[in-house]
Amino acid sequence: MAELRVLVAVDGEGSVSEAGARLGLTQSAVSHALRAAERKLGTVLFDRGRSGAQATAAGQAAVGHARHILRLMEVMRTDTHNAARGEATGTIRLAAFRSAAFHLLPRVLVRFGQRHPKVTVDVRIVPDLGRGIAGEVADGRADVGVVSLPVYVEGLVCKELYHEPYVLAYPAGHPDPRSLPMIDWHENCSGETQRWLSAQEWIPPGDITVEDDGVVMSMVGHGLGAAVVPRLSTVDAPSKVATTELGDGAPLRRVGYVTTRELTGSALIRDLLGELCTLRAPAGTRPSTPG
Repeated sequence: MAELRVLVAVDGEGSVSEAGARLGLTQSAVSHALRAAERKLGTVLFDRGRSGAQATAAGQAAVGHARHILRLMEVMRTDTHNAARGEATGTIRLAAFRSAAFHLLPRVLVRFGQRHPKVTVDVRIVPDLGRGIAGEVADGRADVGVVSLPVYVEGLVCKELYHEPYVLAYPAGHPDPRSLPMIDWHENCSGETQRWLSAQEWIPPGDITVEDDGVVMSMVGHGLGAAVVPRLSTVDAPSKVATTELGDGAPLRRVGYVTTRELTGSALIRDLLGELCTLRAPAGTRPSTPG
């Protein structure tokens, strides 16, 4: 276990000496543990130099497994102690995209907290871009993620919670929203959604591109253009923002959770997943058909 903690610390700190400070070990002890891990695995895990320690491709894979093993050990201890005491404690790490964290999770966490008042849920907002939230779960940095489906990271347990339509957000009162410049934003979306957007001749290339749908809503409210966004992004939008449906065949965003198969063995994780499954689609969305 000591070598696993060293791998995670060196990757997190980017430095052998700083990893030692984090773990309360000397630099030589950290270096010895790294060399021992590399001998056992038969490959170089970190490139070490004056600029610090950078994980190789093999090192990144090893660190991901190390995080999972260490986390499973923590979960095993927590579940064992909780079963013995009859009262749940511990921490669950939850990653979500911004609008889910703002508008979906509070209801879930209130109910979960009422049953488990001594459990901490550490919520972190992660852009749902590229490996994004699913990557955080796969790499052992989060236990559960609320994501846009599908995800393109292998080895995860996924479940759809609901789906919602994309809509056109525009400055309220504008007579022809489709004539406005387009504000684009970075997000993971399905191939179906990408094909639909590409086929719409009225949608020009984005004149402004941002990384957060909250910023998009602010810009629309200030009259800078229009944007195609999921319905959830428009909840609590500025009063100067109006929305209109995109018509027949418009794409849907599927919202779901991801976790690892191993973590579904934890009673606390299962309880949190159960609460997520009670989420009702926000106003203007359609609940998923039961699978």
